[in-house]
Amino acid sequence: MSEYAGLSRRMWHQIEPVHALLYFSPQAFDEASGLGYDIESRWPSYFAWRWAPLGTPGARLVTATAYSFSPAMVAEHVPAIWATAAPEKVLDARLSAVDRTYRALLGDRLDSPDLAEAAELARRAAESVKVAHRPLAAANLDLPWPEEAHLVLWQAYTILREHRGDGHLAALLSAGLDGCEALVSFAAIGAAPAANFAGRGWSEQEWAAASDRLSARGLLDDEGQATEEGRRLRDQVERMTDELAAGPWRALGAERAERLAQLSLPLLGAAFESGLLPMTSTLGIGKVQAPA
Repeated sequence: MSEYAGLSRRMWHQIEPVHALLYFSPQAFDEASGLGYDIESRWPSYFAWRWAPLGTPGARLVTATAYSFSPAMVAEHVPAIWATAAPEKVLDARLSAVDRTYRALLGDRLDSPDLAEAAELARRAAESVKVAHRPLAAANLDLPWPEEAHLVLWQAYTILREHRGDGHLAALLSAGLDGCEALVSFAAIGAAPAANFAGRGWSEQEWAAASDRLSARGLLDDEGQATEEGRRLRDQVERMTDELAAGPWRALGAERAERLAQLSLPLLGAAFESGLLPMTSTLGIGKVQAPA
């Protein structure tokens, strides 16, 4: 793994929890309810928050850029979410949700010079991303920058995590893994329990069929666990994801990236201490590391 590929993975571990608060905080659900979304499930607002930067995408476009979600599940929410609230209203509420969430976690510390410096560094990294075949990163980069430093930081982190996610889909495609196979193979290496992926909407039959396809390729054993070849393929996916995500960190430079990570620690710590994030992530953060 190259220096900047390794750095991209370490920075993702910093960025993802800070970004993901949007999908779990009570302030975000309050904003979603105000827009008219059903908040008994987190999925209507999740799809709205993430895909509003694309305008009013239909189910096929959301499925293409979500990938690991069942097309049937996506179709339950898209395009209906745009009839509930127009994308511009969703984007305004999204920033309000982040603002309220961060203020609840950090209060007056949001006005610190350290956070302002972190926002400047993160924005510099985000504005350096190459947007070719990166639809979610590009759509978020097209949005106007907010004024407050903590919102600039969140938006920059969102661009960077979507840039990585867009690249991850390319890595999965390169490995010949479809959406359901991506989850089955990920669970098979112990990244997260298979039950944690139930929210992605795949039926038991679809999961079993994906397992059969992976077994036929020699990627799963008789117990449904990854074979050596299966682990090698997942390592390949993670390596490629890291390499494809390295660009903005190469542009920012290792020293400034490490400075950004240090400056962001109070917000990262507050995210973990809030109790809002799931105890077991479906992303495998802290468990699955591409080998050095």
